[in-house]
Amino acid sequence: MSNTFGNIFRLTSFGESHGKGIGGIIDGCPAGIDLDILFIQKELNRRKPGQSILTTSRDESDEIEFFSGIFEGKTTGTPIGFSVWNAKQRSGDYDSMKNLYRPSHADYTYLQKYGIRDNRGGGRASARETIARVVGGAIAKLALNQLNIHITAYTSQVGPICLEKTYQDCDFAQIEQNPVRCPDKETAAKMAELITDVKARGDTIGGIVFCVIQGVPVGLGEPVFNKLHAALGASMLSINAVKGFEYGSGFDINHLGSELNDVFYLKNGETHTRTNHSGGIQGGISNGEDIYFRVAFKPVATIMTEQKTVDISGKEITFKAHGRHDPCVLPRAVPIVEAMAALVILDMYLISKTRHL
Repeated sequence: MSNTFGNIFRLTSFGESHGKGIGGIIDGCPAGIDLDILFIQKELNRRKPGQSILTTSRDESDEIEFFSGIFEGKTTGTPIGFSVWNAKQRSGDYDSMKNLYRPSHADYTYLQKYGIRDNRGGGRASARETIARVVGGAIAKLALNQLNIHITAYTSQVGPICLEKTYQDCDFAQIEQNPVRCPDKETAAKMAELITDVKARGDTIGGIVFCVIQGVPVGLGEPVFNKLHAALGASMLSINAVKGFEYGSGFDINHLGSELNDVFYLKNGETHTRTNHSGGIQGGISNGEDIYFRVAFKPVATIMTEQKTVDISGKEITFKAHGRHDPCVLPRAVPIVEAMAALVILDMYLISKTRHL
């Protein structure tokens, strides 16, 4: 079950970073959705390596191939099977590290849990597994588009460089106009300069992805154990390198209740809130306002400088990593955050429909 996500709209992923490919099976997808293959490929292209000098140089086309669940361009309601084949593996880059535990990687924990691990690029622990999530999320987005629900994420912080604008003041059309995926030209340039400098020093850097979901109807989510924000948090924390999640006002707790309460009012006969410190969710259930949250990503664990560690024989050693790695995961994480949000919202929407049978 740890490889399956969702309740009604379910995604099961399979494959390893340096295996034959990455793929998935989507079950519970409604029938009749126009499956725009070009859109799905575009989403994969936003995630794929080799996009710019700010990302890993691994050169993969990441072309999607569907096997089932589609007829005449529409989903049939049956399981959708797909794969993206690996073509540019360089497994030899990891030969020198197969008998040691790389700092802050899953090498040690995988070996202790399973008694065996795939040392080629991290195997299932590699962020390449997120290919399946992006495909599933792209299909979920196509379904949500029919409901006028739209999801937008962008890089809001890299290291100490933070975008000062609120999402309402951002021009989302600018997100894809720079390699950092920040909707502000000047801030994006500073972020890119910092990432380039960090890369030149053989190091890595983390940051924050901001996401907003607009058009969500009232009533998604459950009041106790399957709260909407809990489901979103779990989905984001399942992404490689994620260290934190906050929605609405989050950890900005230096305020009084009188300052953070979202007062209700009527607008054209509909109930709304004048502010949105709740982040569009109250009591675990969507209230019809924009849902927004932030996801913190740690610096990529693989750095190109010498580090101390322990090998599988229990000896302390010094090593230097090799291979092709991102100096900052943020630019490629943006579509992954959107994908996981889409999976949650569509699943919650379908669950809400079962309440009215």
